[in-house]
Amino acid sequence: MAILDIINVLFFVFHTLLILFNVFGCLVPSWRSANLITLLLTVFSWLVLGFWYGWGYCICVDWHWHVRELLGYQNPSPSYIHFLVLKITGMDVPIHLVDAITVIGLFLALTISGYLNFKKWENR
Repeated sequence: MAILDIINVLFFVFHTLLILFNVFGCLVPSWRSANLITLLLTVFSWLVLGFWYGWGYCICVDWHWHVRELLGYQNPSPSYIHFLVLKITGMDVPIHLVDAITVIGLFLALTISGYLNFKKWENR
């Protein structure tokens, strides 16, 4: 297995775990601060970096797509979540639906994590 193949697999694992951590990380009390930080970094990437690179920009996706292009893969979707749904289930769900659910999920997770972190800091 070539180094780019290994990097490709590592991106799949890391990015998918990061997404799951963003969504569910606040469920573990000791992870809540880290969860809020990763959520805020994700929002920063989507909005601030997205101002220059396109709304919803993610550096992980950018780097992963670059590795996949070097391996000769074509990336069938501009959305990583859409790509995962397509790859895992084989279902080509409309991109606008996946994007809407992704945005709602991120901001719901951010709201919950922010609230739980605020309550934790308030109780100290």
